[in-house]
Amino acid sequence: MSDQREPLRRIAVVGGGQLAVLAAIALRRSLPVTQVVLIGQPPSPASFSDWSPTALPFTNKLHDRLGVEERDIVLKAGGSYRLVTRYSGWGSDGAPDGTLSFGEVLDPALKTAFARDWGGGVRDTGGGPRAGSLAEVLADAGRFAPPPPDEATPISGIDYALRWNPAAYRDLLVGHAQQLQVQYVAGAVEAVEPDGDGGIVSLAVAGQGRIEADLFVDCSGPAATLLASSPAFRNVDWSASLPTRTVYIGQKGAPVIALEDRLTLGRTGWTAQVAGRDGLYTVFGAGEGTAREDALGALGMPASAAIALSPGRAVQPWIGNVVALGDAASRFEPLGPYHLDLAHRQLDLLLEMLPGRVIEPLERAEYNRRSVLMMEGVHEILAAHFASARGRTIFGECALPGRMAEVIDQFERRGRIPFREESPLLAQEQFALLVALGFTPGLPPSARHADESGEAQAKALFAAECEAALDFAPPYDRWLVSVLKPGSAG
Repeated sequence: MSDQREPLRRIAVVGGGQLAVLAAIALRRSLPVTQVVLIGQPPSPASFSDWSPTALPFTNKLHDRLGVEERDIVLKAGGSYRLVTRYSGWGSDGAPDGTLSFGEVLDPALKTAFARDWGGGVRDTGGGPRAGSLAEVLADAGRFAPPPPDEATPISGIDYALRWNPAAYRDLLVGHAQQLQVQYVAGAVEAVEPDGDGGIVSLAVAGQGRIEADLFVDCSGPAATLLASSPAFRNVDWSASLPTRTVYIGQKGAPVIALEDRLTLGRTGWTAQVAGRDGLYTVFGAGEGTAREDALGALGMPASAAIALSPGRAVQPWIGNVVALGDAASRFEPLGPYHLDLAHRQLDLLLEMLPGRVIEPLERAEYNRRSVLMMEGVHEILAAHFASARGRTIFGECALPGRMAEVIDQFERRGRIPFREESPLLAQEQFALLVALGFTPGLPPSARHADESGEAQAKALFAAECEAALDFAPPYDRWLVSVLKPGSAG
């Protein structure tokens, strides 16, 4: 029988944005006997995890675990819902636009002609545009409300993502942290006292003095204030495969109530648009050599910030007793909602691997192995965008990282997605993404001689599911208004 481990006495979380506050909440709830100190400093505009207005469906599950209610996000933080992301301009000239929805919409093994034509967001198969998932059907019709968790409904199988106002969302999280008695210290980290073994003994915080801890969580953004202080810190360069060099953050536009967001590739770079009740978020990504005036013209509005980007990741996101999350561990363009999703999955992994006061090397090694797989999974997904036909035209030929070349080859020849551990997207989501980017899926040998009657049955079943979903789901804008009315029960 093993001896009981001495628990952590104090954890210091460094960072003042939404990621740091959620990390402090998660650690305090997981270790109620451990003191958690949040050392707040304003996040930089380059800390995309702290300013992201959205994530992926995984975050909904993490919120549930941590007691952050979806209803509170809607009522107190400007929350709204996303069912799909529309992709435009990524395929070859004249190729139809594509759509990415969440979840296993269709069985990935069902690579019949029906699955190829209907299951990946293909919009035009000769009979006019048509949706490829229940989520897209609902988004096209503007109908949705989150299904009741304790009741089977025609839309219970639909995954969705939440959006919010980052400042209001952070304020909501601060209230939770205060209820959990997370201690807050405001001030910048002025000095780091090393422990001689790759970790940290204490931090010197401006106006606050010296703060000791057993574990330090670095949510300081791309500066990686704590992790980068270690002599063992090393960085992996991603610039050969991710060509975005400047990110322009647009001033917030008028409010948009929609069930979709958009990723568009234009003549000089890509544009990401996230709808919000508080306004439309717009970001433009430009490659090396793009003139500022051209970038601002493509952005279509004044920029609130222009951020130079050097993409890459830490070789080891956990060194000594320092664990880096989010932008402190990896830096990449906000081409989709991957920053906060990655940070939240890293946080979830940390909760799974939480050490005692004495950190076992095997725990640290396993965290690093899986966290690196998470970061490289995002790296591969982003690189796929620039491997698309027009991505190569606009940004030039870029290296394909990891197994991405194998994934594209298998997709185009056999219509399959090879399994990769810790990918941010499910296999069917990756299938839909590649179709949306203009890649053409092949068919596996087992589906090349599919029974036509089986395909007809599958189409009929899908059509019936669509009809039932449309009948059940209310108009999204009306539902949202009803929820926001004073005194509404939701």
